[in-house]
Parts: sequence; structure tokens; C-alpha cells
Amino acid sequence: MQVQDVMSTGVVTARSTDSLRSAVIKMLSRHCGAVPIIDDEQNLIGLVALRDVMLPLFPQLGDYIHDNVHSRDFLEMEEGYPEVLRRTIESVMTHNPLTISPTICILEAASFMGRKNFRRIPVAEDGKLLGMVGIGDINRGLFFNRGFLNQ
Repeated sequence: MQVQDVMSTGVVTARSTDSLRSAVIKMLSRHCGAVPIIDDEQNLIGLVALRDVMLPLFPQLGDYIHDNVHSRDFLEMEEGYPEVLRRTIESVMTHNPLTISPTICILEAASFMGRKNFRRIPVAEDGKLLGMVGIGDINRGLFFNRGFLNQ
């Protein structure tokens, strides 16, 4: 089975100049954790994930101190969320994300995703976004294709 057999098409996309708020609305309403970023020619130029939206709220690793003198005020940090949502997608997106081909074997895709610790990855050909595939899509494809539903 190939990636094109299990990938999602008709994927919601965004532009790099859009606000993070608009991207979060898309992700939450579509129950997806990432949105591919495309340009005017439908070329994949980036990817923004819910994780990317949350990271600006947290201290840098070197600042992450848990002691009574230097502890972080997480409630105060939460107050920064509206400011993060006003940023553009470009400010936090992953530029030129890794992609996979629609014609590779789904287990090869799953192996690649596992090595990179990805839950989902864009599917592209010649720089054009074709869809997205997630580890759940691959598992579902194997389950139904191999007839495990009726066993």
C-alpha cells in the first residue's frame, strides 16, 4: 500500500502572512494538529503545528529553572497567549518542511516518521502539496486493508 492510498486530501491550508489565530481556528475546527503553509502557486513553503503556537509561551531551556528563587510564573506566561495569536504564521512556522512522496510504501513512511518523531507529514510532489498523512492514517489503512475488522 502506498501513501497516496491512505493520505488525506483537501487539506486545510494557510498563508505565511495569516495570523496564528486563524491557523489555530482551522486546526481546532478540523481536529488536526498542523496546517501546511502554501504560496500563491500552491507550493508548500512551511508547516505550522499547535506545538509551534505554544512554544513562544514557554521559557528558553536555559531559563527553565525550578527553584524557590527563580521559579516561573506559569499563570503570568498564560497571559501572553493573545499576543502570540496576533503574530503571523511565518514567525513560528517550520520553513521548507520535510515531505514524503505519495508513491512510497506506507510502512516506509511510518518508519521515517518514527525516526523523526513526526505524527504527521505533508505529502508533496515537485514542491506541490498533495495532502497530509498521519500515523493514524497509516494504521487505519493497514487495519482495514488487511481485513482485521472482521476477525
